[in-house]
Amino acid sequence: MNSKLVFVTTYPPRECGIATFTTDLINAIRSQMDDSIEIEVCALEDGPQEFDYQKEVKYVIDTNHPAQYVEVAQKINEDHQVKAVMIEHEYGLFAGEYGDYIFNLLDLLEKPFIVTFHTVLPNPDEKRLHIVKLIAAKASNILVMTNNSRKLLLSDYQLPKDKVFVIPHGTHLVLWRHKEKAKERLGFGHRPVLATFGLLGWNKSIETALEALAEIKKQFPDILYLVLGKTHPGLVKHEGEKYRKFLEKKVGELKLKENVKFVNHFLELDELLDYLSITDIYLFTSKDPNQAVSGTFAYAMSSACPIIATRIPHAKELLTADTGILVDFEQPAQIATAAIHLLKDKKLRQQMGRNAFHKTRYTIWENVANETMSLFRPFIEHSNFRYRIPPINLEHIKHMTTDRGFIQFSDIDIADRSTGYTLDDNARALVAMCRHYELFRSTSDLKLIQIYLDFIVYCQKSNGSFINYVEDDGTINIRNNMENLEDANGRAVCALGYFLSRDIFDESLLEKAEKSMQKALENIADIRSPRSMAFLIKGLYFYNLKKEDKKLVKLINLFTGRLLDNFNKVADKNWHWFEEYLTYANALLPEAMLYAWKATGNISYHIIAKATFDFLLSKIYKNGQIRVISNDGWFQKNKKNKEGFGEQPIDVAKTIIALDLFYSELGESQYLVKLNIAFDWFMGLNRLNQIVYNPATGGCYDGLEKRGVNLNQGAESTISYLMARLIMENYYFDKKRKTSRPDFHEEQLRRLLKRR
Repeated sequence: MNSKLVFVTTYPPRECGIATFTTDLINAIRSQMDDSIEIEVCALEDGPQEFDYQKEVKYVIDTNHPAQYVEVAQKINEDHQVKAVMIEHEYGLFAGEYGDYIFNLLDLLEKPFIVTFHTVLPNPDEKRLHIVKLIAAKASNILVMTNNSRKLLLSDYQLPKDKVFVIPHGTHLVLWRHKEKAKERLGFGHRPVLATFGLLGWNKSIETALEALAEIKKQFPDILYLVLGKTHPGLVKHEGEKYRKFLEKKVGELKLKENVKFVNHFLELDELLDYLSITDIYLFTSKDPNQAVSGTFAYAMSSACPIIATRIPHAKELLTADTGILVDFEQPAQIATAAIHLLKDKKLRQQMGRNAFHKTRYTIWENVANETMSLFRPFIEHSNFRYRIPPINLEHIKHMTTDRGFIQFSDIDIADRSTGYTLDDNARALVAMCRHYELFRSTSDLKLIQIYLDFIVYCQKSNGSFINYVEDDGTINIRNNMENLEDANGRAVCALGYFLSRDIFDESLLEKAEKSMQKALENIADIRSPRSMAFLIKGLYFYNLKKEDKKLVKLINLFTGRLLDNFNKVADKNWHWFEEYLTYANALLPEAMLYAWKATGNISYHIIAKATFDFLLSKIYKNGQIRVISNDGWFQKNKKNKEGFGEQPIDVAKTIIALDLFYSELGESQYLVKLNIAFDWFMGLNRLNQIVYNPATGGCYDGLEKRGVNLNQGAESTISYLMARLIMENYYFDKKRKTSRPDFHEEQLRRLLKRR
């Protein structure tokens, strides 16, 4: 039975900032969590309305009628699927003195509930203090969107600190794009653009921006100021379009008709993001010093807009000298000076926009949904708390691939051709796209597969070995003469072996790969790096599925024997590993051992494979999450190791790939459980509660760092995610899976270790 959450909030088509906020949050939760969690809405109305709500609206409260609060509370209590309630609180949403009609709902509600305070006012009078403290006493948790709001609740309202959590206002996941290109696309030429958006009202103080614009125009005659959004419906209800007419009159008085464009309608998301994509400077001119948070301000920052903002608490907390400029309330001269300064310095403006983009990535709605759901998790059955598996998206892979190969790095989500190509990445890409083609038979895959195969062949030297680094123009990078290339050579053999084991490709491609493989085999026997040998074992295993050649089995035994020698030298009863440290791509080693067992039938390989893999898993699974070994410091034998950041997608993906093999061959449920946990790392089940996969691009961020997610979406990370995602395709969209395999015998491991 599914679990339900109920949101008590204003909701579209009612035009209100809280309604927009809640819609975005609900959509993000739905995108992150699977269908085992249903979301219903109790829509708040101010008087009789005839809104055409979406199907999720199951309850309605006219906030002026106490009996309707009671009725809704009773209905929620009677629904056993409802596990918890989220209440969006803003002054003015609930009727009564300071909104005290809300207690008609809260006093009867038997479900746990969380309250989000969208506004926290300082220096409360006795009545307001009593109401806020009483709401908090009844709630399971209190959410606010800024640290300043939390400080006020702790100091001015004396709320317990362990009950108040900060989850920032969400922002939309947008692509990193240059402003000038966006202007050309939308027909704005090269005009400098300022913008403000949101429902208009007197507190917006747009007139202050208009007065500043008159000064800005003197130095930038073609300046354009976009005033985006209709007048707040509540204001229209009381005074009509008085404020808008006041602004239009001021535009005429200041001779700004050619420099101001009013967009007088409620902007849908795509239109809003288009306007923000062309905005050179965002103006936030609110004159309300107690405005706790602004979604418009947050959205602008997340769209890479440098900001000029008045000193509301949210702006003072989020805006720094490297992302914008703070000004005093109702001071057009300060706004003009700041805007002219930024308009004259394109480099500074672009850097501020980039900094704002980076600074707000942790606030994207997917991350806000993860943080919010982490607070609801105690109320939801474990079996119903599952992340959604996103559809496969190859757009970023196509974007990163040229006719030469897969580009190594990206600048955020834009391919950085100056970084060139590596054999490592193109070998990974060949395997990933082979697997994709096996599943979907998409003819567009074949072009990519040929590109990656051709790159591998291009990197092969006359003696059969491979280089790794190639410049954008195809020249050979000097690093090939300075680094150990055993891993790259192992990856090449692994990719070629996998490709040749599939009987689904054109004969000409198979012949090309076969020729390359035969040359490579002439020069691999001296490779001794553990991970390089593991790649070779995998490649030889797959190649031998086609060849059934004793010489290949002999090579598998050669490399596996060397891994066993490593194991024998360092393993003891507390350290079941091949080296005296855990480093990168660790799961590859036991995975290769299990492939060696499959190829040879040698039970020792099977035993060591399981022992080492279980040892690794014991070090990287903690508190229901995977935390792979940090690239900031390896995990040392007989050392007190500190847990660090620097978690990379390749390590998570390698673990998933190995878990898939071990579950397939051994049939132990622990591996399937851990496989799901590992994949959820990409969706936000990690120490930061942040997504690592980018659903907007199909790319994958380059890792979890101490200060947040590395926003670059390079080849290694993107391909690693795709490999992991293709494995999930097998489990959840292909029912033909193996479910049982021979059990592992502890006694056999003890006998082996006893010989150390």
